[in-house]
Amino acid sequence: MAELSKEIVTMKGIYKSFVGVQALEDVDFTLNCGEIHALVGENGAGKSTLIKVLTGVEQPDAGTVMINQQKMTIRSPQHAQELGISTVYQETNLCPHLSVAENILIGREPMKWGFIDRKAMNEVARQILHGLGVNLDVTQTLGVCSVAIQQMAAIARALEISSAKVLVLDEPTSSLDMNEAEQLFQVMHKLRKDGVGIIFITHFLDQVYEVAERITVLRNGKLVGTYETDTLPRMELITKMIGRSLADYDNMIKTKSEIGQHIEGNALLEARDLGLTGSVEPFDLDLYAGEVVGLAGLLGSGRTEIAQLLFGIDKPDSGSMTINDEAVKDYSPLSSIVRGVALCPEDRKAAGIVGDLTVRENIILAMQANLGWFKYLSPQKQYEIADRYIDLLNIATPSADQPVKNLSGGNQQKVILARWLATNPQLLILDEPTRGIDVGTKAEIQKLVLSLAEEGKSCVFISSELDEVLRCSHRIMVLREQEKVGEFSGDVDEHTILHAIGGSE
Repeated sequence: MAELSKEIVTMKGIYKSFVGVQALEDVDFTLNCGEIHALVGENGAGKSTLIKVLTGVEQPDAGTVMINQQKMTIRSPQHAQELGISTVYQETNLCPHLSVAENILIGREPMKWGFIDRKAMNEVARQILHGLGVNLDVTQTLGVCSVAIQQMAAIARALEISSAKVLVLDEPTSSLDMNEAEQLFQVMHKLRKDGVGIIFITHFLDQVYEVAERITVLRNGKLVGTYETDTLPRMELITKMIGRSLADYDNMIKTKSEIGQHIEGNALLEARDLGLTGSVEPFDLDLYAGEVVGLAGLLGSGRTEIAQLLFGIDKPDSGSMTINDEAVKDYSPLSSIVRGVALCPEDRKAAGIVGDLTVRENIILAMQANLGWFKYLSPQKQYEIADRYIDLLNIATPSADQPVKNLSGGNQQKVILARWLATNPQLLILDEPTRGIDVGTKAEIQKLVLSLAEEGKSCVFISSELDEVLRCSHRIMVLREQEKVGEFSGDVDEHTILHAIGGSE
């Protein structure tokens, strides 16, 4: 194994700016052979830009990059792979209709008599995965595999393509459950022992302390510092990431008891035996004005499926729903918008932002759809609306005309929230609104949810982070295996909800 002290990556004085944005300013970063090094910071801190410089996606405005102590100009991602640098992103760039083996060896399949030697291909893929400590059927279609297996295939492919000595893992555990994440950590530890340097980007600080030897913190495009993990207390790390103490954010958020419970009277929304075969079992749900109802459960428990039924993306095959005492007959997103219902989807990239449109265009999208294309919002009105919500939500953008794809993940999430708030909804459904974003922005979104409830709006709040559901919800509906199994209100604790999720008595 390579010496742990040998620097395989050295980046010094890195500067990078985009139009109106200084993304990196005099940033240093080093990675040793056989090291797991966490790169952390809020959204917009510069993590993604630093990785893009390292992998040849972007060229730095100034600074030096050294690989194995030799100065390099990394011209492209392909050049980076030739140098032994590979990246596995949060959304795996694989082909779901191909087999596991085909994905691992795509473009590099063993050939025989001018045809792909599938037997040899499967064996090579099997051996690559075995080397990672993973044993599975490599002939199965990747699309039917769990997200964890897809991550393993992406790592195997990255290692096979470049014989990687540097592996960048960008939010690899955001869609994994606890057991799947642990399996990934075992692979990471094995690669570390083999001398691979791993850059681990994550917002899960528990995982940082579980696997990383060193932590580099960025904030607002600048280096805060690099620290040995066992010498940096967690609260101090959070303070360094957000630039203020976490208690400051706690003081920003009113507690549920300060806001109060739901307003008595008729429910804004009533669902009775609402369900869809194969998606979610029939359930009852009442939503009152001024109330936040949280949906708690594991991935696949039916949380997102309920959100899609309430918003009309899916049409139920059982039960009924009324909004403001009027029966819902037309289940469609456009009809839901007209009824005052809004949905911030789970996957902001695929179903939320329109990357090539500006911040302004993204914000006014739902409002314009509600008005119809024959009632076109004037440019002046569009800017008034966009500027209002940029200020209200503290969206970090040089202007309303900035392409939304250039914003950080947390600010993209705020743009989606702005889009729906601009429609003045009565009911706002938030599906994983804080996934993959930083501590500070999470606090701001939690504050917003409770503020909306205080204004008399209803919210359905879905999050994989149970403490967040408990913090933001007046009532919690627990789901297990696509079925409602309980409902809690008042001073319920995490232990009680976990037992309900797990099916324990």
